[in-house]
Amino acid sequence: MIGGFSFVHDNRTYTCQPEWRQGEQSEMWWWFTVTHDGNRYAPFHALSHDTRESIQARIVAYYANHLARRQMNDQQRHWARRDKPADPKTTQAKAKAPRQTGA
Repeated sequence: MIGGFSFVHDNRTYTCQPEWRQGEQSEMWWWFTVTHDGNRYAPFHALSHDTRESIQARIVAYYANHLARRQMNDQQRHWARRDKPADPKTTQAKAKAPRQTGA
């Protein structure tokens, strides 16, 4: 099994390391960090046939998907902040009220 390594992709530095997950000593996982992101990720198991190239491709794909999901969630939160719709009872009462015409 290969050891940890770092690489740069899209102006981000990824640092990868195979490690045990806390409380789980049966399988190793690939952990990685990315510059300008305070989180640490362990998206998949470390396998005996892993290569630097295969891990790098999987990590880049995982992180791109993660960023897309996070952006989508930001957009959904934006829509959640819009004004609430009018109360249906108030809207119906206004619709039933007689119209006044200026004569």
